[in-house]
Amino acid sequence: MALPDIRTGFGYDVHQLRPGIPFMLGGIEVPHHSGAHGHSDADVLLHVICDALLGAANMRDIGFHFPDTDPAYKGIDSKKLLAETYALVREKGYRLMNMDATVCLEQPKLKPLIPEMTACIANILQVPEDAVSVKATTTEKLGFTGREEGVSAYCTCLIGR
Repeated sequence: MALPDIRTGFGYDVHQLRPGIPFMLGGIEVPHHSGAHGHSDADVLLHVICDALLGAANMRDIGFHFPDTDPAYKGIDSKKLLAETYALVREKGYRLMNMDATVCLEQPKLKPLIPEMTACIANILQVPEDAVSVKATTTEKLGFTGREEGVSAYCTCLIGR
């Protein structure tokens, strides 16, 4: 009897916070005086989901597929990157079964925004919202996130054929 082809993936990403730029997170704009800085729109949450999906499918990482040296990706909406990533994973015959992500950030508090992020991510990935778990935590004022210098996120996912 053949075992089902299921795989797990893991993603981690960090972006510096800078004042006066939009803060994109989970596909939505988060009201805040600072935003994440990067080559794309620096949506750390969507980036870790991309990395988790690509890792599970053994397809390298987001930087391999969308290099920050390519001007085509300068300022790109990370929702497009996630959609393209998922299309690559689907081409290999996999679909997302579920994912679980955690954003590490002192401010702003994300709890009221998580349902909108979850809905956005589920829509991009064409899965039920119940398959998308987004959580937020602080680092209790420790490290670069605690000093509000940056934002980080982690994600695991399960894909299957």
